Amino acid sequence: MAAKASGENFPVALKILPKTMRRHLTALYGFARLVDDIGDEPLPGLDPGTTPEGACTATRLRLLDELQADVARIYEGGTPELAAIRALKETVEQCQVPRQPLDDLIQANRQDQTVTRYQSYDDLVKYCELSANPVGRVVLHIVGAATEDRLGLSDDICTALQLAEHWQDVAEDLGNDRIYLPQEDLESFGVGPGDLASPAASEAVRRLMAFEVNRARELLDAGAPLAGTLKGAARLAISGYIAGGRAALAAIEREGYDVLAATPKPSKATTLAGMVSCYVTGR
Repeated sequence: MAAKASGENFPVALKILPKTMRRHLTALYGFARLVDDIGDEPLPGLDPGTTPEGACTATRLRLLDELQADVARIYEGGTPELAAIRALKETVEQCQVPRQPLDDLIQANRQDQTVTRYQSYDDLVKYCELSANPVGRVVLHIVGAATEDRLGLSDDICTALQLAEHWQDVAEDLGNDRIYLPQEDLESFGVGPGDLASPAASEAVRRLMAFEVNRARELLDAGAPLAGTLKGAARLAISGYIAGGRAALAAIEREGYDVLAATPKPSKATTLAGMVSCYVTGR
């Protein structure tokens, strides 16, 4: 999830960042993409139509364990086996990236193998602490700005980005038997699984999504002052993330909160305009 959220909602700023920073961010994205692929994509040699679900889950968990062991080699003086982890090693060493955020991203994908529903919003936020917040924490190390105050603001931004990605992909997630909308919110708005499986959103689903979008937007705005604490390329990078999240939420609103008929997508022009505004205002 982390890779998908950062990849879709940060498409503009990455291309205009300094080469070294861009290389480190690309290494982080490559790692997050690899973790997500192990957790979500079809596994080579296994036919999901004939392989028991338990066997697929066991294989994914084993591969995630092997990936974590390869990450450990970075911190234990060894040489990683996977190309993506060897690229990450340079980033870890040059930017002093701690191990915990990388382990947390792997743990989030372990959780994805067994948890497909979240009872409360707080439960979902705890998941985002593993699946999204580590990305922002590593980014702050990459841009040389990882202070405690900034890490807290970054967590708000990244949780909001993960929520925005979930709200964009309600129909896709349901197709994978996952519902990230909190069960307590579904009940509160009178929405059941059948409503989410419809080809278009009902009025109840639209009201629910308006509520979730507003909650994510408030969280994103709470973290946005992080940009104002930074300068230069670091400020530009964070402004890109914030703008991507805002554009994603605005795209859902533009579609009347119907996230079932199609996946709402922001335009690059909207994201770029938002990035410039965030860079200038610092929030």
